[in-house]
Amino acid sequence: MLSPILDSIGLYGNLITSYFTRYLYIMLVALVDTLKQLRYQIAHLEDDTLATEYPELDTFIHQVGLTVAESKNDLSFVYQFLYVYGRKSEATFNRFRNELERFCLWSWLVAEKSVFDLKRDDIEAYVDFMVDPDSAWLSDSVQWRYKDEQGIRRLNSNWRPFINKENIASQQTLAAMFTALNVFYKFAILEEKTFANFVPVVKKNSPYLVVQSQIKIPDTLSDIQWEYVFGVTRDLCEQQPDLERNLFTLACLKGLYLRISELSERPQWSPVMSHFWQDNDGFWFLRIMGKGNKLRDVTLSEDFITYLKRYRLYRGLPALPRVDESEPLVHKIRGKGGMTVRQIRRLVQQSFDLAKQSLLDDGFKDDAEQLEAATAHWLRHTGATHDAQTRPLKHLSEDLGHAKIATTDQIYIQTNIKERAKSGIKRKV
Repeated sequence: MLSPILDSIGLYGNLITSYFTRYLYIMLVALVDTLKQLRYQIAHLEDDTLATEYPELDTFIHQVGLTVAESKNDLSFVYQFLYVYGRKSEATFNRFRNELERFCLWSWLVAEKSVFDLKRDDIEAYVDFMVDPDSAWLSDSVQWRYKDEQGIRRLNSNWRPFINKENIASQQTLAAMFTALNVFYKFAILEEKTFANFVPVVKKNSPYLVVQSQIKIPDTLSDIQWEYVFGVTRDLCEQQPDLERNLFTLACLKGLYLRISELSERPQWSPVMSHFWQDNDGFWFLRIMGKGNKLRDVTLSEDFITYLKRYRLYRGLPALPRVDESEPLVHKIRGKGGMTVRQIRRLVQQSFDLAKQSLLDDGFKDDAEQLEAATAHWLRHTGATHDAQTRPLKHLSEDLGHAKIATTDQIYIQTNIKERAKSGIKRKV
C-alpha cells in the first residue's frame, strides 16, 4: 500500500520506498572519525585496507545503493576536502564534517546517487529532508562516533546524523548547511571533480530561508547584566580564589573583544603570557591568532592591565609579563597546558549562572531570564558595542580582527541605517 501512495507524491516516491526497504538491515554509520584519525582513514581508503581498522564502515560502503567504487570515490574526496579545510581549524573541520556526512548518507541511502551526480531537484529534496529528517536519523543526545578496541575503531551504534533536541529547521542550521555544501562543490569544481554547483540557486529559491532585515543588532549583555556577571564573580573571589581565573577570562573576552577560540589551546597555537608585550612608548598589546591563522596585536586598556596584574599575582607570577614566559594564558587548576574551548566556555557559564541567581535574588527577574540565552560570544559583542561609541572605527576594527572596516561598521555602528533614520525622521504623514 505504501508504494502507490509515495509514487503519487512525486519524484522521490520510489527512492523513499527503496530506502525504507533497505534501511531495515542497513545501519547508519558515521563516515568520518575525528580530525586526528582522518589521515589514517585516508590511508586505509587508498590502500583498500579500511576493513582492518573500520570494519563497520567498510561493510556499510559495500551495502549502500552505489557501486563500491562510486562510494569510495565520494568518500575519498570528502576526506580530501575535510583535510584541506580542517588543517587550519578543528572547529571548521567539525562543522563541515557534520554537514557533509549527513549529505553523503542521504545521497547514498535515499537518492542512491553519488554526490557528484546530484542535480538541482536532488539538492532541493535534501533540503526538505534536512527540515524534517526521518526519526531513524535522530538521537536524543550528542554521541561519540568511534572508539579503540584492540586496535580497531569500533562504531557507536547509538550515533545518528541529527540530534533530536536541536532546532534542525532554524535559520542558523540551514545557513550552515548551505555554506558547507556550497564550499564543497566550489572545491570540487576547482579540483575538476564536477562542473556544476546547484547549491546557490537552491538556496536563493528555498522556501525555508527568511531574508534578513538590513537591521541586525548583535547579541549583547545589558549594562546591568554585565555589572552582575563581572561584579558577582569579582566579589566572590575572596571566598573562592579560583574564580580569579573566571574574572580574567571575562576581562579578556569583553575587554579585548576576543573569541573563545583565540583564548584557548589549539593544535597550531598555544596562548602564553609572553604574548603580552610592551612597545617603547609603554603601550601594552596582546598578540593572538585569529580566524584564518591571522596574527594581530590587540591593544590593552589601563583597566584591563589592572585585572591582568591581579590574575598574575593570584598565580604567583610577577605583576607584569616578561618576554620569556611560557605559562599558559588561562591555566588549568589540574594538569598542564592551556584550556580548551569547552573548558573556557564552562568558566564563562559558571559566571553567568552566578550572576543569574544574584539578579533573581535582587528582584531583576527579566534580566535573569534573558541571561539564560547568553553565550560567551556575547561578551565580544558587548565590549565592541560599548566601545564603538567612543573609539575610532578603524582602531576598533583592527582590535576586533575584521578584515574589512565595513564589517565593523555594519555590525556595531550601522552608519547607513542611522543616516537613513535621520533623513526620514522629519517626513510628513
